[in-house]
Amino acid sequence: MKLKNIQNLIKDPKNIFLLDGFGALLTAVLLFFVLRTFNSFFGLSKITLVYLSLIAFIFFIYSSVCFFLAKNNWKLYLKIICTANILYCILTFGILIYNFQSISIFGIAYFLGEIVVIGGLVFLEIKTIKQKFI
Repeated sequence: MKLKNIQNLIKDPKNIFLLDGFGALLTAVLLFFVLRTFNSFFGLSKITLVYLSLIAFIFFIYSSVCFFLAKNNWKLYLKIICTANILYCILTFGILIYNFQSISIFGIAYFLGEIVVIGGLVFLEIKTIKQKFI
């Protein structure tokens, strides 16, 4: 993504909540409906995938509510979801390590890709939090 596009995206900080919410919803849907259905292909238990999808769905609800309701104190709410995203990445990486013997290369690729994408989002969230708005 070009720097100009990033600057346009963070002009309205509420856009970050929208982006985060859609990303969390996509994650929840993929984990619950795709990875859980083909859990033996990815190498993680169904219950682990259900818990991860539930966390992602909670993030979706939180970000959606913030998009519609956060007015003046949006930085606090953005810091909360930013921290939650970092913790989700740590949890996901921990699950990868814990299940390393059973997880397939496709599972590793999916979850490392998810961590990279969420890491990029965290970068945007931090950049938005530090931005001075008039």
